[in-house]
Amino acid sequence: MIIDMPNTHTSEIARKIDELHEERGEAATGRVLTLLISTETTDLEHALEVANAASREHPCRVIAIVPDTASDIDPQQDDSNLNAQVRFGADAGAGEIIILHPRNGLIRHQDTLVIPLLVPDAPIVAWWPTDPPANPAKDLLGAMARSRITDAANSDNPEATMERLRRNLCAEDVDLSWTRLTVWRAMLASMLDQPPYLPILKAKVSGPKNFLSLDLLRAWLRLRLDVPVELEIVEDAVAITGVYLTREDGVISLERPAEDQTVVRQPNQAPQPISMPIRTDEDCLSEELRRLEPDEVYTEVISSGWDLMYS
Repeated sequence: MIIDMPNTHTSEIARKIDELHEERGEAATGRVLTLLISTETTDLEHALEVANAASREHPCRVIAIVPDTASDIDPQQDDSNLNAQVRFGADAGAGEIIILHPRNGLIRHQDTLVIPLLVPDAPIVAWWPTDPPANPAKDLLGAMARSRITDAANSDNPEATMERLRRNLCAEDVDLSWTRLTVWRAMLASMLDQPPYLPILKAKVSGPKNFLSLDLLRAWLRLRLDVPVELEIVEDAVAITGVYLTREDGVISLERPAEDQTVVRQPNQAPQPISMPIRTDEDCLSEELRRLEPDEVYTEVISSGWDLMYS
């Protein structure tokens, strides 16, 4: 069910949602959080698809804020600076979706705009699927949130975006470029937790050029192993292709020869293939909605490990 509400107010939207809940015999109290999405029109539908998939694990109210800076407003005909759309049922995952298109001065008051629509007593998460503010904690929506999720890899300039996020890092911030590494980090930690427990002498990672997740993996290895971490660029790669750790007895490695599989290689052992598909945006967002607590390792890697890569 999709309901368009042109030239409306937040009180009318809240009333409509209450009516829809009453018709369906359900309550919004079943929502575990409110997910605020700040994005542009061109990226809206993809962001909502990701949020819909994540909401099946974490039933939530999704509020997408998409500023309308292009419309020509006739003050004689419009008494509102807000258009909205409400999606319910099959069109909204395991919750409801509210899309807000503020105009004119209302664009500068997005926090006031969303407050009447929040789920009472539920945590707030802010997500920027593409270009985030330079300082998410000082953003109007970010300041309201218990957790702030960015995705610098999808911004117009990933490297510059990550540098700005690093300068303004707060404990509640996390980037999905880091979340895409969860399985890699778990696998590598498991490999190193097996005998003969020899020290790592050097390391190498391989993957595509200018890939933030690869840089974060390098920073994590540099910080945790305290050894040089070489970078090998693989042309036409779309994700990390391998990690190689050198010990006295040889090289242990985790390689991805195909997008859905990795191979563990250790000295004097047969190669061990393991299913490990490339993580989707839905996988990563679901993981962050599951945690909602500060990621101390990410904070340490961004604040300390990143600089060690260049020392």
